[in-house]
Amino acid sequence: MRALLVVNPKATTTTERTRDVLVRALRSQFELEISLTRRRGHATELAAGSAADGVDVVVTLGGDGTVNEVVNGLMASGTGAASRPALAVVPGGSTNVFARALGLPRDATEGTGAILEAMRADRSRVIGLGMADDRYFTFCAGFGLDAAVIRRVERARLRGRVSTPALYLREAVRQYVVASTRHEPSLTLEAPGEEPEPELATAIIQNGAPWTFLGERRVESSPDASFDKGLDVLALRSLRAPGAAWAGLRMLSRRGPRPGQHVVRRHDLSEFSLSAVQPEPFHVDGDYLGERQKVRFLSVPESLRVIC
Repeated sequence: MRALLVVNPKATTTTERTRDVLVRALRSQFELEISLTRRRGHATELAAGSAADGVDVVVTLGGDGTVNEVVNGLMASGTGAASRPALAVVPGGSTNVFARALGLPRDATEGTGAILEAMRADRSRVIGLGMADDRYFTFCAGFGLDAAVIRRVERARLRGRVSTPALYLREAVRQYVVASTRHEPSLTLEAPGEEPEPELATAIIQNGAPWTFLGERRVESSPDASFDKGLDVLALRSLRAPGAAWAGLRMLSRRGPRPGQHVVRRHDLSEFSLSAVQPEPFHVDGDYLGERQKVRFLSVPESLRVIC
């Protein structure tokens, strides 16, 4: 069998030692090719090329952004999960939400062992993906507050800061203070067969659970979201009301906010759109994509085979 290892050398916890251990382990089972990413979008090109070249498995060593790029490259080929290379994920970023949502260890060395064991046992699962306009995502997308937080974190990293849970938490508090005092609800959720939900302040879209991790703690906005179902949405009507703070506390408690006066939740949607009065920050899988005024979301079931 042939495998491509895609390494993001700039990922937070990726080291040469981790890479060397992974390379030796993979070479014991595969005809292995190794590629290091050099720029944003490079992993997408590498994955698309490997699919066209008949590679059996693409292994990523990096964070969720690297995984997202590889997934988009794989999805550019074939017409179903069986016609595309399988995906194996070794955690190398700061959060590694997708890998951990699949039940893989957080540590890269342990994750490598788990992936190799799954390969030897021929163990995998086929998962669905989300799609935001023309971009696939594995576990989440965000329109509004959480995307603005990611934008702040990316700017901090450009200034030399290391991506840590503490950095995300600090920037989240700062962004919330700014948004809750200046931001008026401007989003509208529209789904086929439903009345539109206008005047929403921010929205989180999930293809799986949890939404993210704060260190070892799972943060749940839509606990029922699943790789085997459609998309889930959590939206807040206001960032100023006490209900917003209560929703945040429930996310940390792993129960997820309850729908009500301040909270809108939708489960297992096949398609919907979010539009804004003015452009709002937007991200997929923790990768900031700029500001958008409208995004159309689709659930794409049984898209990809994942080794786990």
